[in-house]
This record gives sequence, C-alpha cells and structure tokens, in this order.
Amino acid sequence: MTQQAGVFITVEGIEGVGKTTNMAFIQQYLQALGVDLTVTREPGGTPLAEEIRGLLLNNRDEALNNDAELLLVFAARAQHLGQLIKPTLAQGGWVLSDRFTDATYAYQGGGRELSMEMIANLEQMVQGDLRPNLTLLLDVPVEVGLSRAGQRGELDRFEREKQAFFEKVRHTYLQRAQAEPERFCVVDASQPLAAVQGDIEAALRPFLVKQGLMDG
Repeated sequence: MTQQAGVFITVEGIEGVGKTTNMAFIQQYLQALGVDLTVTREPGGTPLAEEIRGLLLNNRDEALNNDAELLLVFAARAQHLGQLIKPTLAQGGWVLSDRFTDATYAYQGGGRELSMEMIANLEQMVQGDLRPNLTLLLDVPVEVGLSRAGQRGELDRFEREKQAFFEKVRHTYLQRAQAEPERFCVVDASQPLAAVQGDIEAALRPFLVKQGLMDG
C-alpha cells in the first residue's frame, strides 16, 4: 500500500480530557502502520513558538489583554506553520498536533467571547486554505475535566479559569464538530481508558482506509 502525502491530524479538548495519554496512543498506532509521523503541539512546536507559549500560559501579575492573547496565539501558529507543519506536509510527512485553530475558536472565541469573524480572518491570513484532514475531539463534562486537571499539580493561567469559561469552551468545540462532521470525530473521553482508545481506533480506521494504509 502506498502512503498518500501530507496528512494533518489534530487532537482537541478541554483540560483533563486525556490528550497527552491518547496522543501517545495515536502516535504508537500510526507509527506501527509505518507512518512517517511528526508529533507537535500548540501553542508551541518550535523553539520560538514555545517561548510564546510561555507568555500565554505562565501566571504573572500583569493581566494579559484578550486581544493580545489572540494575537500571540496566531503569532505562535504562524511560526509553527512556517517552520514545522507546512514543510513536513510538503515532504509527504504526517503531522499529529495536540490542538490547533479549533482551540482558538473554542478558547478565545467561546471562552473569551472574542469575535469569531476576527478569528476567521486571522485564520485565513496565517493559514490560507490549510486545515486539518482529521480532528479527534476528546469530550468530557467540564466538572470531570477540571477535577482531573486539578490532580496534575500547579495550574497554568488557563487552567485557573472558572467552570463557566470551560462550559463555553466545550460548547464551542461541540458546535464546531456538529458543523463539520466530515472532519471531526467526537470521542467520549469520560469512559475507561481502554474504551476511549477503542473509540479512537474506530475513528481512525475509516480515515486510514481512505489513506490506503489499511484494508477496508
């Protein structure tokens, strides 16, 4: 079977959905099929973009203006795309990213209530027509996710937000998934881990069949 060029998969979800654990599962699953895979994250993914991530996530005395937050997110994304994602895809590699622009719509658009039109304009400016081929949305009730996140140690600037913020974030994620069912697969991440990973595998299988990596 021949591998098709340039495939971009993203994993999304609020705090505490298990992205780190399940990203590792997806990475192992794809690499076992012989996929040339680059694993990355947002914000971040390159040394400079990781510095911007620190500006976004670290707690500090000075409040970060919401518009400044949005622009920093897209500044990190522009660097990430230019230095890592686009070159990898152009060479026929696969990219697996922990979050991408859906997170901006969810967190800055939904949570911060910034203009969705403004986000869409920045998306077009920074990305052009580039969109993920497949997005796995790991979904849990907000109280479950925050409870899990609270067990991980010190909370970052986003993790300190109130439950109402994350309710808006989750709602926006689910709205986007409903609007683009051909790209999104929603996985109930409140299940036991084995069931979650079984659902992830089931979501990946038809996509991988289309890519010629598995038999139908």
